[in-house]
Amino acid sequence: MTVQEYNQCVEQYADRVYRFILKNMKNADDAQDVVQNAFEILWKNHEGVSFEKSRSYLFTVAYHNMIDHFRKKKFDGEIGEEHEEQVQGSSYQYTGAKAAVELALKKLPAIQQQVVMLRDYEGYSYEEIGQITGLNESQVKVYIFRARTALKNFLVSAENAI
Repeated sequence: MTVQEYNQCVEQYADRVYRFILKNMKNADDAQDVVQNAFEILWKNHEGVSFEKSRSYLFTVAYHNMIDHFRKKKFDGEIGEEHEEQVQGSSYQYTGAKAAVELALKKLPAIQQQVVMLRDYEGYSYEEIGQITGLNESQVKVYIFRARTALKNFLVSAENAI
């Protein structure tokens, strides 16, 4: 990858990678750090990464950095009650379809959240999602199916509750 192609990657993918990471991390500063680190790693390896594979490479690196960040915070004891209260305190305060979907997404297990967002928000193929997350294509399909079913059930029950 050339310097110009790297700069093009930054222009094309920085916002997309940031949105994906922020949606999962819920902390803008941490998300910026993870994305910055992903682009730094891409730059260090730019000679070995083809431009055609750069999007997948960036998402994979950012995803793994995010997981490492969560593990470190969990090890340090920083994740826990604060995040739990934030999610629980927000239930049914949302109005509108977008907010209802976001609330339903928060209720999913992390891996299901991530694969649904990569597929439905970012438009990745099952194969690309598998490469990013380290899952095989069948696992990706199963997680997406289960996530969509859970989202549907949550949204239907929320609509019936109104």
